[in-house]
Amino acid sequence: MGILFPSQEWAEAMKEQINSSDAYRNAAKNWEGDFYFVVEGTNPPDIIYMDLWHGECREAAYTNDPNFKNPEFKISASYDKWKKVLTGQLDPIQGLMTRQLKLDGNLIKIMKNVKAAQELVRCATQVDTEFRE
Repeated sequence: MGILFPSQEWAEAMKEQINSSDAYRNAAKNWEGDFYFVVEGTNPPDIIYMDLWHGECREAAYTNDPNFKNPEFKISASYDKWKKVLTGQLDPIQGLMTRQLKLDGNLIKIMKNVKAAQELVRCATQVDTEFRE
């Protein structure tokens, strides 16, 4: 039985995956920026917050409060789109370019760090995730 997405337990498991990944550490060694990953369709929305800094995750949290932090980036999508990202069926960069994922933040900064984004998703696919039906 996996860890329910989204939840505080899932955010913590994701942080552990990131911080144990040499591939992410190397790909994101110059990355500085924090994120909201927003699951649309609930009110208030489900949000996973991640503070990513030079190849490590300094903080990860689950919240329903859009004012919990003021992150540099916010990526929003439906639950079904997030499920596709987390199961490796949707590349997040492709999702941003096709507007399946909505970005509030500097797309150019993300595009300059595609390898880090890909490794971040690889970490997410390693979390034993349980999805609600």
